[in-house]
Amino acid sequence: MEAPVINRPPRTSRKRLTILLALIVTATGLWHVFKPLPEGISYRGSPQPLLAPELLIDRTWVDKVGNQQFDQQIFDEALRLIGQARKLVVVDMFLFNESGPPGVEMRPLARQLTEALVARQQAVDDITIVMITDPFNTLYGGTRSPWLEQLRAAGIVVVETRLSPLRDSNPLWSAPWRLCCQWLGNSADHGWLPNPVGTDKVPLRSYLALLNFKANHRKVLVVDEGDGLRGLVTSANPHDGSSRHSNIALSFGGPAALDLLRTEQAVLALSGVEIAMPTFAAQIAAQQSQHLGQILTEGKILDAALAMIDGAAKGSQLDLAMFYLSHRELVEAMIDAHQRGAELRILLDANKDAFGREKNGIPNRQVAMELHRAGIPLRWCNTHGEQCHTKLLVRRDPDRSWQLLLGSANFTRRNLNDLNLETNIRVWADNPTPLLAELMANFDLYWHSGPDRNPVLSLPYEAFQDESTLKYWQYRVMEGLGLSTF
Repeated sequence: MEAPVINRPPRTSRKRLTILLALIVTATGLWHVFKPLPEGISYRGSPQPLLAPELLIDRTWVDKVGNQQFDQQIFDEALRLIGQARKLVVVDMFLFNESGPPGVEMRPLARQLTEALVARQQAVDDITIVMITDPFNTLYGGTRSPWLEQLRAAGIVVVETRLSPLRDSNPLWSAPWRLCCQWLGNSADHGWLPNPVGTDKVPLRSYLALLNFKANHRKVLVVDEGDGLRGLVTSANPHDGSSRHSNIALSFGGPAALDLLRTEQAVLALSGVEIAMPTFAAQIAAQQSQHLGQILTEGKILDAALAMIDGAAKGSQLDLAMFYLSHRELVEAMIDAHQRGAELRILLDANKDAFGREKNGIPNRQVAMELHRAGIPLRWCNTHGEQCHTKLLVRRDPDRSWQLLLGSANFTRRNLNDLNLETNIRVWADNPTPLLAELMANFDLYWHSGPDRNPVLSLPYEAFQDESTLKYWQYRVMEGLGLSTF
């Protein structure tokens, strides 16, 4: 009896099919890395007079008897601003949920923000309130957020940012995902895997979307105040697990606040949402403002940071406080500035804690090794479970002029190369002002803190020194290919 004949595709056909599939995946990956940005993204505003700029600082420390202490200003001010609004509130915040490490006392920021927005919606007729956030808070549609549901029930516009129009930061995964998986959608009713930000189970599709490592990472508030607008740009999230972090913010009025609103309208547009906004005339300072401010988003933040560092000459002082520092252009620019004779002080988070989980120090400890070997002074924030989450660069020049850059953006490829959505503000002044004095007093408090001082807010480089060659190249590969969350 003869064996049955099985017809298989010729080997040449299978090879051609494999090559064709590889070409399709490669072409998809390249397109979504280099495709045009949505309109209004990567924005550089004009320098504008700032009205009544106010620095806001959240600081956490351990006192001499070992108790953790908090001095929080950012969301106290954000809630106050929401509570006085009469026409408009636009909130754009990355993390907006109640998750956090078990057994740790946390400020219920997600609940407080939700209640403030709902109260204002109910108290003021015809007010427009918009909440923009990242889809991570619902695990990309795999679960429900009680806070977003409460806002929607109150009639507030809730927008989970549509991320697919943005460029891909992790093309090795995103290219095949776009072809095979994004069309599957998601469901909040069929979860079976652990939820990293809650107790509900989530589908596998949530994890497949998570691996794109893409986010609306902005942290912005715009409200009406008096006859004009007031903006707030910060590094802080309304997220319970983040409530103990150290952060920084700037609140300001004037025409820059109108620019800030325009950048949020661009996020609404890329998410396919149209909202009729109240109209506001550009505010002009009644008297000469001491400060100029410029709104920057996405890749324009990188341009500003490089301009600040590259413009630092001998006698200039550069101070950097940063949660994540990994961007190669910026690392090399700081080393060059040091070699030109500029004085640098670098204050970094040790990348050791993430909401109850232990981290391995990548990327900051590897970058710190480079900077330390170049002779640049560097210290670590002395954290105790929380994170040193500030994103701040300050330059002071010999002619007494100065400038600062602060906001949501870490100094990483993902945050600065037109991949994530980010918002920062750059500020200039010709002479020292009370704003600069407050800023420097806070930085000096951390920098000069040590074992002989109380509180101990920072530690020397040796406290978290890591000279591992393997981890250094792990950081370089992760940064270069996008295979990371930083």
